[in-house]
Amino acid sequence: MRKLTYGMNLSLDGYIAAPGDDIGWSVPSDELFQFWSDQLPATGLSLYGRKLWQTMSSYWPTADQQPGATPAETEFARRWRDMPKAVFSSTIGEVDWNTRLVTGDAVAEITRLKAGDGGPMYIGGATLAGAAMRAGLIDEYVLATAPVLVGGGTPFFTALDSWVNLNLVETRTLPCGVVLTRYETRR
Repeated sequence: MRKLTYGMNLSLDGYIAAPGDDIGWSVPSDELFQFWSDQLPATGLSLYGRKLWQTMSSYWPTADQQPGATPAETEFARRWRDMPKAVFSSTIGEVDWNTRLVTGDAVAEITRLKAGDGGPMYIGGATLAGAAMRAGLIDEYVLATAPVLVGGGTPFFTALDSWVNLNLVETRTLPCGVVLTRYETRR
């Protein structure tokens, strides 16, 4: 069975986006950017909700061609384009960059993908991850908690039907003040 990880940058008060979908506070430091970039080679499939997909696909396909792109950004852009992706949406008509569109039942498709062969999967986007959380499909949570309070917006964690017990696997603090924590779901 494939492992499913939900990980994103979030504010100390638990939001992945401030009101108005503002993510300006979450621009990663070099260390945090490298952490996320290092996750890509081991990822067999990345699962996106529509909003996160639109954010990522508006920048990363050509980020390596932008003036002043750093070597790390260039490498991330290449890895991101090459990585297999699935976008879950009923409102967009097509996707590209090694991506397929899933318009049906997200939980059923994620369950099918987990049962199949392949490398670990990452899931991003609060709505999609929330559905996977409520269905008990997430095996690991990676939180990159920034030292900022945004006061509202899109929460990292969604409302749940029941508790999810976790085991702390790792914690470390980056020089920029971001605290990385990894938790495994206790089954």
